[in-house]
Amino acid sequence: MKLPVKFLDNMKEILKDEFDTFFKSYDEKRYYGFRINTLKISVEEFLKISPFNLSKIPWSTDGFYYEEDIRPAKHPFYNSGLYYIQEPSAMSPVEFLDVKRGHKVLDLCAAPGGKSIQIASRLQGEGMLVTNDINSNRVKPLVKNIEMYGVHNVLVVNDSPDRLCKNFEGFFDRVLVDAPCSGEGMFRKDEKLIKSWEKDDISIYPKMQREILDEAGKMLKVGGKLVYSTCTFNKDENENMIQEFLDKNDNFELLNIEKIGGISEGLGVKEVGRLWPHKLNGEGHFLALLQKVDGETKEYKRLKNKKKPECFEEFEKENMNISLDGNFITINDNLYLAPKDMIDIKSLKAVRTGLLLGKVVKNRFKPSQALAMALKKEDFKRVINLDSNDTNVIKYLKGETIFTEGENGFNLVCVDGYPLGFGKLNRGTLKNGYEKSWRWV
Repeated sequence: MKLPVKFLDNMKEILKDEFDTFFKSYDEKRYYGFRINTLKISVEEFLKISPFNLSKIPWSTDGFYYEEDIRPAKHPFYNSGLYYIQEPSAMSPVEFLDVKRGHKVLDLCAAPGGKSIQIASRLQGEGMLVTNDINSNRVKPLVKNIEMYGVHNVLVVNDSPDRLCKNFEGFFDRVLVDAPCSGEGMFRKDEKLIKSWEKDDISIYPKMQREILDEAGKMLKVGGKLVYSTCTFNKDENENMIQEFLDKNDNFELLNIEKIGGISEGLGVKEVGRLWPHKLNGEGHFLALLQKVDGETKEYKRLKNKKKPECFEEFEKENMNISLDGNFITINDNLYLAPKDMIDIKSLKAVRTGLLLGKVVKNRFKPSQALAMALKKEDFKRVINLDSNDTNVIKYLKGETIFTEGENGFNLVCVDGYPLGFGKLNRGTLKNGYEKSWRWV
């Protein structure tokens, strides 16, 4: 791997005696990991059914290493949202965010959504997650992941931090800023990023990070916590950025990052955390934990609950063993179940205002893929439960017609008891309802 000379010179200055060990780490294999989605299955239960040979990631409560020759994205458990494939170091920021059930949490630079799903697993359906990305192309995979992994207490936004702040100043208990950065920690994972680093002007990142961090701080409640993280190594985007923020904002204090699992202290700032590729099995990350200790408190009123549409109520009675409660919102024929902590938002580009239940057209309700993924097997009256080794699973994921026994009508199609999507059965023939844009090719 040919690393940029300017990058190497900077790392020599930073690491000094450790540089040679750091440099040699680029000749070693990269590490692969995924996190178990505890919104759908516990760690213990997944390990009982896991088809993979796994080993624990020390800084993650639900993360595991897997071997390079394994292809977990080609197993149907991936499509049922039981795990999220993620670089091991990238699992660390949410671990230190200290998310509790009922919290209101913002993931400000969220795409493709791995950390948002991790936050949602801590919320366990309570509180509210606002997940945002300013890039309209990047927000598409964010939406898919939010839906595939069964996150329902969520507002997905495609907007700028300053516009978000106009709606949510002093609103959140926790804020994650996994900031856009020069990506020096991703060189071993993707060598194309080396060319981008050499070609692009990386001096743009501190300005961008500074603006994002300033707005993020305003959206935090007094007493709330903020994690700032990057996947790069230089000090200007990390320690220097945090010190500059603290110098400008005396109502924030820096909390200590616990040094577990090989996480090191920062460069001249002991309280922050550094994940180095020569000290642990991961690509590298930077972490800083901030707490807002003073400021004004704002009060927000929740949206008043709106009545459940009759067509959806009929769908529930006919097909479901549960009845959903809350705030039902219809936007352009799309029916949403909004988070209970939802407030009135103005002029924001909201992409998902809660769980997309389905479409209401001419007073008829058609259920969505997102609804299927948010349900449990026992929530639905008619279920087609396929074994993970059954060839019909792959046929279903490809959008093909399946011939199977069962009761006529809407069925929830599951693999080993975990939902994949809907289908409509008629005399042994299942009309495939799997989301077209998700289908295997």
